[in-house]
Amino acid sequence: MSIRRNLKKQALGVSQKAMEKLMADEKRAMVVAQALGSMQRGKQALDRSQEELMRVLSFAPRSDFKAVGKKLSGLKRRLRELDEKLEEVARE
Repeated sequence: MSIRRNLKKQALGVSQKAMEKLMADEKRAMVVAQALGSMQRGKQALDRSQEELMRVLSFAPRSDFKAVGKKLSGLKRRLRELDEKLEEVARE
């Protein structure tokens, strides 16, 4: 077994044991879960605020780029489908 694999295996084992000890106590597990939930809500609030600020400053927010990307993907797919149909018609 390579040194890298061995170290990775040992690190995973240590982290697994640490998580087991951390989550062994139900109260501690609940506190960790609540902290994670708070962090997620905070990130969502930050993302919303960032989007609003970008709109106020007349910059395109990330969600606009994602929406345009999805539309472009759909158009590319549709173009490929039409191209395939044209090839079939040309072969006939």
